[in-house]
Amino acid sequence: MAVEGLVIRATGSWYEVIGTDGERLRCRIRGRLRLRGVRSTNPVVVGDTVHCERGEQDEWTICDIAPRRNYVIRRASNLSKESHIIAANIDRAMVVVTLVEPVTALEFVDRFLVTCEAYKVPVTILLAKIDLLADAAEAVAEFHHTYEAAGYEVIDISATEGIGVERVREMLAGKVTLLSGNSGVGKSTLVSRIDPSLDIRTGEISESFHKGKHTTTFSTMYPMEGGGYIIDTPGIKGFGLIDIDERELWHYFPEMISCAGECRFYNCTHTHEPGCAVCEAVKEGRIAFSRYESYLKILDDDDKYRK
Repeated sequence: MAVEGLVIRATGSWYEVIGTDGERLRCRIRGRLRLRGVRSTNPVVVGDTVHCERGEQDEWTICDIAPRRNYVIRRASNLSKESHIIAANIDRAMVVVTLVEPVTALEFVDRFLVTCEAYKVPVTILLAKIDLLADAAEAVAEFHHTYEAAGYEVIDISATEGIGVERVREMLAGKVTLLSGNSGVGKSTLVSRIDPSLDIRTGEISESFHKGKHTTTFSTMYPMEGGGYIIDTPGIKGFGLIDIDERELWHYFPEMISCAGECRFYNCTHTHEPGCAVCEAVKEGRIAFSRYESYLKILDDDDKYRK
């Protein structure tokens, strides 16, 4: 017996699949699929459409994976592999960012945005814990300017106060949405506020290191009451890029694309060349220095930026 289904949970050793009839199946994967995913830590990921077969002892096995239309990928922290796919077949990604308790590094944000651009995943930035930023209006305004000038939507939210929650809920309806960010930024709390029926664990901030404690162990896809799915991911400390040619990196910074055509040289790297319109835009403040700095760091030492 064979069925088609959607992978909603992937632990690396077994997978939970929802069949077309709504039945939940606990599956292993066929050996050849592991070999196919030799460059990745996870050959089957949340969001995959798979074909499953039931064996003689009612054990289900994933025997094939449908082609993915997109995915979000990062460099694996396991040095024996090359990449780790976070989720596949996504309608939208949302990256949760905090300016306090904990502070999200802008380079992390920029790396996440680059991989979404590279794999054609629309992305929205959620500026969380906005209720804690009443005395930081200037920092909030600067953050909005930096990323809205680059073409991204930034939504202020507070899961505890309910700020922005309804707007996010409306964006999730009927869509498959990946929710990502560092540990402690409030992803699980936000999901629970959006749909209280979901059993999402929440954690707190570690006082000793002022960093978030992990609450989500594996990426999990949850069906929403209003339709659609939300993918809750483990907190990510860093975001190493993979499979992006350094000569094409600037293509994934939308604000660079808008002015790169004015550069003197067609093969400008936007680092040192005379007549570089991108460098001029940075000097004039039309491109945020923090974004340009992230671009240079990615070019310079991506091998050092892993977990």
